[in-house]
Amino acid sequence: MYGPLLAFLVTSGAFCAAWAARGTFPFGDTGRAINDQAHQYVPFHRALWDLAHGQAAGDLLFTWRGGFGQQFLSDYYTYLGNPFSWLAVLVPRAHVDLAVFAITPITMGTAAALMTVYLGKLHPGPWWQRGVLGSCYGLCGWALSDASYIPMWLWGLVALPMLGIAVEWSLEGRRRPGAALLVALAWYGNFYTAMMATMAACVLLAIRLITLDMTGAQRVRALWRAATAAAIGILLTLPLLLPSFLSSGSAQPTRAAAFDPVRIEVFLAGMLPATHLWGGRPRLYVASLGLILAATFLFNTAIAKRTRLVWAAATLLVVVSFQFPPTQYVWHGLAVPNGNPYREAFVFSGMVVVLAWLALAHRPRPPHLALAAALLVAATFLLRHTDDFGGWTWPAVLGGGAVSLLALVLLGLSGKRRALLPVAAVLMVGVVFAESTVAAANADARRARERWAKPAATSGKSINEHFDAVRGVDGWPAYRTDSGAPQTSYNDALALRGEGPQYYSSYLPEATYRALEPLGYGYKNDGRTFFGADNPVLDAIFSIGARVRPGAARDSWSASTFPAPPLVTVRSAPYTSPNPAGSVYARQEKVLGATVYQVPPATRGGSATEQTYAATCAPGSEAYWYSPALYGTLASGGTQRPLEDLVTGVVPLGKVPASGRVEVTVSTRTQGATAGEHPVGCLDRAALDRQVAHLKATGATRVTTGGHSLEATLPQGSTGTAVLAVTAIPGWRCSAPVQNFHGLLALPLTPGTDKLSCTFTPKGLTPGLAGGTLGLLLLLAATTTTTLRRRRG
Repeated sequence: MYGPLLAFLVTSGAFCAAWAARGTFPFGDTGRAINDQAHQYVPFHRALWDLAHGQAAGDLLFTWRGGFGQQFLSDYYTYLGNPFSWLAVLVPRAHVDLAVFAITPITMGTAAALMTVYLGKLHPGPWWQRGVLGSCYGLCGWALSDASYIPMWLWGLVALPMLGIAVEWSLEGRRRPGAALLVALAWYGNFYTAMMATMAACVLLAIRLITLDMTGAQRVRALWRAATAAAIGILLTLPLLLPSFLSSGSAQPTRAAAFDPVRIEVFLAGMLPATHLWGGRPRLYVASLGLILAATFLFNTAIAKRTRLVWAAATLLVVVSFQFPPTQYVWHGLAVPNGNPYREAFVFSGMVVVLAWLALAHRPRPPHLALAAALLVAATFLLRHTDDFGGWTWPAVLGGGAVSLLALVLLGLSGKRRALLPVAAVLMVGVVFAESTVAAANADARRARERWAKPAATSGKSINEHFDAVRGVDGWPAYRTDSGAPQTSYNDALALRGEGPQYYSSYLPEATYRALEPLGYGYKNDGRTFFGADNPVLDAIFSIGARVRPGAARDSWSASTFPAPPLVTVRSAPYTSPNPAGSVYARQEKVLGATVYQVPPATRGGSATEQTYAATCAPGSEAYWYSPALYGTLASGGTQRPLEDLVTGVVPLGKVPASGRVEVTVSTRTQGATAGEHPVGCLDRAALDRQVAHLKATGATRVTTGGHSLEATLPQGSTGTAVLAVTAIPGWRCSAPVQNFHGLLALPLTPGTDKLSCTFTPKGLTPGLAGGTLGLLLLLAATTTTTLRRRRG
């Protein structure tokens, strides 16, 4: 009990101390919402808060907020699976970001505590020594650098020792139901890193089967127990795992690059304490204390020779496998990693800590400790010129290494001089705490210098005002509210309770991309992130009846409402736009069902980098611009705005002057690209208003939405096609055969139809529930069998 508690306190305390030293939230004003933490994790946790408090537009299977309605089960499993994510529902909604940040030290501390328990199962020893090495694992380089701002990944850090404990139970022939539940808990928290931890557990099982004195029959039985526990555990998670797997297959593809291993000196530098390498580099280190002890493992003759050779060979093979594409793909589930390819680095750190514990439990000799410390210093010296060699690495190696060496020598002498034992204990705890605090602060400081890692605010006056403005014009499901351009995240619709197109998820379906991209919505991340577009035609297509924009004063927001068609409209006959078919404006008209734009040809002049465009439209109409190939600055009518190629989408230029001439200047950095022949579209507002009125008059008279369902009442005598302002993603079942209407969900109307209904069920949920039920039955059977055997015994 004391060992796990010590590990938890040292680990979480060191990480929080690094926060405080850097003055980061919540210990200062510097933000900690880095990259996807701001864009995904905080918004998704706010969605979880809404779900738990009955204020979500949707349920666990589906959300109406973001992407014009998207599946939610896979997003829940991927981004909210860490059980500590539920801490977010215990705080006021405005402070969910604080709970998200707190998940990191709590999860790291839990991982350290479980590693402490696992080490005790490998070999007995003093609780405080196991606790110190458990904290070395919880504060490994992968946790401090890669996963510190990714709550769900951190569950893999917990899963590894958890599965190690399950392996030991399988070897002992006891607690088979408990082992299955540990597997299920590991996979429930995050299947991605749990998969890596499971592969590591297979390595641990193989090592133990080889090194323990067991008969062949005992090894077979242990292997069978471990395999059945793993199968039952994974079956229990199938209701989440299978839909997520199928959702991934239906998601918009990304262009992940092939694995390119780093140079060997960079790879080795990743093993040095307090080193933070830039970009997709491996962070393999643990504190100097763990490295020094692990380096003595092979020299320690108190450990059986076979044990030393097998553990050392396995650890070497694991780390070498990180450098070869075939084995890297296996670690990542046969997928090309999108981002840092060394996401399994915590496995190596865990094995290093195991070696350190086995060495410490067998009392390493001082000469071996000195040799290990010298090797660490020599390696640091040889790698000092490596790219991005950390400025805190030398202090960690020399200072931390010296104190670690002193503590271990004093520990060795404490057998004869008991007074030295508490001194050694204080030094060991203190050096891990101090060195890890420095390493965490260094990782945060160096990461903050990267452009993509600039911290964003996730709470404050402006965000509160934005949220209040969105809620002030809420009309769901009579109409949607668009929260406007992203303020702090790509998931503002979730964070602010809007219902616009904004959505960022690894599971955003290809069907949604194919529906929204042709209409002029901006996007990035190869189409897995969509943004809004301030365009009244798009508002009409997707039943947006309220919009929020920045106000005149700082941190203020203004909201407006306007007529909008219902979520379900009726199209009586096919429509063909008279405008150029390749233009975004013609594509919008096809979905809207009416001609509302004038799309003139644009003449281009200027230079390759300073392009000028001119077009002629009806005076008084509203001009819009669309140029997804250009990146730079757009100037028109005396105003300038940034132009970010695919991200920008359709943008308003303002009223067409009395001359009818629309002039645009684009300063672009995009080599060889132009805006095309029809970048300008001029909207006839009166024509649009007539079409909106028509769609309202012929559309649904009443629409109700459930968590993952929709029902609509239509005017008597409706004929043609009912079009739902929802993208036609896989999983919808309706009262009539589902059709695709330019990417939107549509139903043919038979004579006399005055009502329709649709229900969304994620693909794979039904067989997943069947698999989960089977897993539960097998778990109950195993529990019953275990109970009967105990009674007979």
